[in-house]
Amino acid sequence: MTTPQELKQIVSEGLLSFPVTDFNEQGDFRADTYAARLEWLAPYGASALFVAGGTGEFFSLTHDDYSNVVRTAMEVCKGKVPILAGAGGPTRVAIAYAQEAQRLGANGILLMPHYLTEASQEGIAAHAEEVCKSVPGMGVIIYNRANSKLNADMLERLADRCPNLIGFKDGVGEIENMVTIRRRLGDRFSYLGGLPTAEVYAAAYKALGVPVYSSAVFNFIPKTAMNFYRAIAANDHATVGKLIDEFFLPYLAIRNRRAGYAVSIVKAGAKLVGHSAGPVRAPLTDLTEDELGQLDVLIKKLGAQ
Repeated sequence: MTTPQELKQIVSEGLLSFPVTDFNEQGDFRADTYAARLEWLAPYGASALFVAGGTGEFFSLTHDDYSNVVRTAMEVCKGKVPILAGAGGPTRVAIAYAQEAQRLGANGILLMPHYLTEASQEGIAAHAEEVCKSVPGMGVIIYNRANSKLNADMLERLADRCPNLIGFKDGVGEIENMVTIRRRLGDRFSYLGGLPTAEVYAAAYKALGVPVYSSAVFNFIPKTAMNFYRAIAANDHATVGKLIDEFFLPYLAIRNRRAGYAVSIVKAGAKLVGHSAGPVRAPLTDLTEDELGQLDVLIKKLGAQ
């Protein structure tokens, strides 16, 4: 089993990504094409993959789906690339998912929001602490997003109470809070950029001391995603600017047309490059044919992946 400190080291460098989850036309999980997807992506060099994450439509998976997704990922990727599994929802549900991921051999947990209800800092921290303590010896990364946002004071208390809480992934973009957390907690955590289409924020987050991020576009343009990450790491501003202008900004223009398209557009991209993951599940909606055509033009400009 990967220890929490080993996991912290793994996610402290390199590019991370969230594979989409494969469904057939009826919306049922397809293990065969999912396995093929992971085999295709593994050699491109991501430091770790987050399965059953936000881009993997965790919020729509049944318990059986979840088990099958994590099991398939472990069978395909063991010894090739570390696998972290998403866990979220109500505290006891999140615990059940985390313990299932641990049983199946996952290398770590990404703790996602508890959903729907608002909660105090103390309540969110209690939720995180219960999940961490349910999987002793397993590294946990907390995802700061939506209604599950923590400040530096509460993270500091959690760090003291939960030695296996080793990472903080920010999906909010509140710079003052991020700077405070980074300065206050120092090297206690590994820090990850987790805003949707993280490439757009990558240079700014690197300047804050957060050089690692997770790429959704790695799902369909893995070569470009890796090239962009290397350009960020090398301070190659010309390459970064060119890719942002020619791909990422027009990509965002499509993504921002409808709520939920941050996931839908990634599945659309996978379809266009010949690695279809099927449709998204409700309540998400797929891109229109016109939007699909616009995305196709952007991808083709990048060349072979």
